[in-house]
This record gives sequence, C-alpha cells and structure tokens, in this order.
Amino acid sequence: MNQIKYQFRYYLPVWFLLLITGWLPDNKFSIRIRGYLVALFLPGHPKRLELGRDVTLLGINNLFIGDNVYLAKGTWINGKGKVVIEDEVIIAPYVIVVSTSHGFKDGSVRYGGTHFSPVLISKGTWVAAHCTISSGTIIGPGCMIGANSFVSGKFGSNLFIGGVPARVIKERADNPGI
Repeated sequence: MNQIKYQFRYYLPVWFLLLITGWLPDNKFSIRIRGYLVALFLPGHPKRLELGRDVTLLGINNLFIGDNVYLAKGTWINGKGKVVIEDEVIIAPYVIVVSTSHGFKDGSVRYGGTHFSPVLISKGTWVAAHCTISSGTIIGPGCMIGANSFVSGKFGSNLFIGGVPARVIKERADNPGI
C-alpha cells in the first residue's frame, strides 16, 4: 500500500510534469516553470526551484530541496536513503547524487541487497558537471566541487574539492562579481 501511495503522491505527478515540460528549451523562463510545477509535489515545496530538462528524481519522498536551487540538465538523484540539498545550491549538468550502495553476498553484488546512507549538500554549494556524490557524503556550506569528481566522505565549509576520489584542493574565497 505504501508503494501505491508513493506512486500517486510523488512519482507519477513529477514524472508527468517532467514529461510534458520536457519539450521546453532550457532558458530562464522554462526552467522556472518546470521547477515551479515540480516543486508542488516535492516535500517542503521548495521556492524558486529551477529544473533543466531530463532530470531524474527517485525516492522523492526522501528528497528535501531548499529554496533557490538549480538542478541542470541530466541531473540524476536517488533519494531513497535521504538526500538533503540546502538553499542556494547549484548542480551543473549530468551530476549523480546517490544515497544508496550495493552490498555483496557470496562474492556477488546481484543478491547483496541495498544499503542506505543520507547525503547532505549544504547551503551555497556549487557541484560542477559530471560529478558523482556517493551515499553517506556530507558537503559543508559554500563548497565548490570540481568537474568529473567522485565525492565520498565528509567535507568542511568553503572548500574547493575535486578529483577521483575527491579531496580538498584548497580553501575557497569569495570573489563577488560586478
């Protein structure tokens, strides 16, 4: 019964909205329209959510998105183990955020089951394109994650993080634009 409730409350409405808005180009108007419509069915109803095309959201009932968040084209988030994306986070194209991992049984992953660990992406963080953020990861506020990084573990605030596996490269300083 819980699976049926999940399907009708979260998954099907979000899937349908992403389907019918998928033909819209990724410009400032359509990403706002897509985000507004999808936010109506997300826990907490985030304000000013912006969504690019081809975004995939799984485990929506355990996905908590803050205000002023941007998820770019091709973002894939598995929230089954709980994913929290705080306010003002920017996620660039083709980023994967996964709160589950597979176990092994008798030397095989096929029947090893799934393990759940929450993911936290704190306020003001920018995750560059093609990154993977694995289960159990905590990223502090104001971080910058370099492109193509595999992020696993706990990181403090205001850091440049990058690499495979990701490590702290240096502290990040503010550089306001004009």
